Amino acid sequence: MQALVTRVKSFVRSEDGPTATEYAVMLALIIIVALAGITLLGTKVNAIFTNVEGALSTGA
Repeated sequence: MQALVTRVKSFVRSEDGPTATEYAVMLALIIIVALAGITLLGTKVNAIFTNVEGALSTGA
C-alpha cells in the first residue's frame, strides 16, 4: 500500500499528468472545430449539388 501512495505522489509531482490533460483538452478542441467545419462544409456542398442536379436535364 505504501508503494502505491509513493507512486501516486510522484505522479502528482511530475509534469506527466498536467501535460496529458493539456493534450486531451487540445485534442477535444480540435475535434470540435473539425466537426463544425465538416458540418458547415457538408451543408454548402449539398446545396451546390442540389443546384447542379436541378440544372441538369433528365437525360431521357
